[in-house]
Amino acid sequence: MEVRFFGATGIKKNISALGLFLLLACTVWDTHAQDKTLQTAGDVLLVSLPVASLTGTLLIGDHKGSWQFAKGFALNQAVTLGMKYAINKPRPYDNGYRAFPSAHTSTTFQSAAFLQKRYGWKFGAPAYALAAFTGYSRIQAHKHDGWDVLAGAVVGIGSSYLFTRPYKEDRMELTFSSDGQGVVLGFNYAF
Repeated sequence: MEVRFFGATGIKKNISALGLFLLLACTVWDTHAQDKTLQTAGDVLLVSLPVASLTGTLLIGDHKGSWQFAKGFALNQAVTLGMKYAINKPRPYDNGYRAFPSAHTSTTFQSAAFLQKRYGWKFGAPAYALAAFTGYSRIQAHKHDGWDVLAGAVVGIGSSYLFTRPYKEDRMELTFSSDGQGVVLGFNYAF
């Protein structure tokens, strides 16, 4: 079974369009204004990127990938929350505490790193762009500074890379049959 979402040229066009959008977004939006729409978009990505990553593995029947994602996700959440409570860094503009590292950023980057390492850059590149947008939204919402977001990205990518292996379809098959008089052992390999 082969699942394709878009071809190689479509990827380049999508990445170029997304890059242009992010460049315009960075130059047009006021960096000191809290934009609730931008903050909400980051909140939506916090949930949708991990859900899409895990759902994708289930839809294609990649149970090893589901397990790898779950282990990376659990480690990411444990490390992120542990650091938040241990460091207890204040958020910018007196918006509370436990800023370091950004959980939104670590979660979305963990999902992006999983997609990239498991299925390649055609899925990873758009996911990384969305994860970067999430980090940007956290800075714009005055919830984090650049160090919080950078640390979140490092924790997320690292936790995913510890458990994720590239996806390879089963190309080998060992067969066995018996007709009562003899036994046939076979080996099939699909090139």
